[in-house]
Amino acid sequence: MSAIRSGQIAIVGRPNVGKSTLLNALVGEKVSIVSQRAQTTRHRIMGILTGPDAQYVFVDTPGFQTRFGNALNRTMNRGVRQALSEVDVVLLVVEAGRLDDRDRAVRRLVPRDRPLIIVVNKIDRLSDKARLLPYLARLAGEGEFAAIVPVSALRDEQLAPLLAETRKHLPNTGLLYAEDEITDRSERFLAAEYIREKLFRLIGDELPYTTTVDIEKFVVDGALRRISAAILVDRPGHKAIIIGSGGEVVKRIASEARQDMERMFAGQVFLEVFVKVKSGWADDERMLKTLGYE
Repeated sequence: MSAIRSGQIAIVGRPNVGKSTLLNALVGEKVSIVSQRAQTTRHRIMGILTGPDAQYVFVDTPGFQTRFGNALNRTMNRGVRQALSEVDVVLLVVEAGRLDDRDRAVRRLVPRDRPLIIVVNKIDRLSDKARLLPYLARLAGEGEFAAIVPVSALRDEQLAPLLAETRKHLPNTGLLYAEDEITDRSERFLAAEYIREKLFRLIGDELPYTTTVDIEKFVVDGALRRISAAILVDRPGHKAIIIGSGGEVVKRIASEARQDMERMFAGQVFLEVFVKVKSGWADDERMLKTLGYE
């Protein structure tokens, strides 16, 4: 039997607990976008870490949404449920010092036959470290878990113990992916995500939730990529917010996204970004499939 353990590990939790930051820290590359705004992640994204004795296939999921019921959120919640039904291990990410009904709602989605590890993230934000032990005791009283591991994904702290606990529950199947693969997503998909991240970061709370990115052209010419991307908004008034005075905002979005792409793709990128009004896209099942929402 192979000594290499491999398996899929779902990273789940309520919005804004740091799931994508944790995925990127574990993989060591930016495969999932991150912002301060909740519900940044909208797709299931795999991040792959291959070590000498294990291959971890992490599945980042959108934060499970209980407040909104449009087609986009129903699709994202469906993706969370599907991921949980397919994986070998589940990492439930909670925020250090906090535990509420939203965390418990996600926990109830986890199949009882899946090993469940509680990842207590953001321990670096606890001003009073003495609060951590009582909080961990409170967590332990919530039920039976395979392990409870405090971490700081932002500072790469305690990730080795988390990997060690996770490996215990992976089957001895050999490698599932090539050793040099870090994600299952295409460059085209990553390009759209990098642009969307800059939208969240540069516009913040002013950005309407019903904003997305559609890659209309992606051409590889040797080491050069020529990309044309449309930012889709729901209303004409939203368009002005994204373009900004004299086009300043959209130019900065394009510039910063291009820099991320060139780092990830290891080549020059020619990026064209423009804004389109596409009313009702977030509640249109057909449009969601066209945009890659599953």
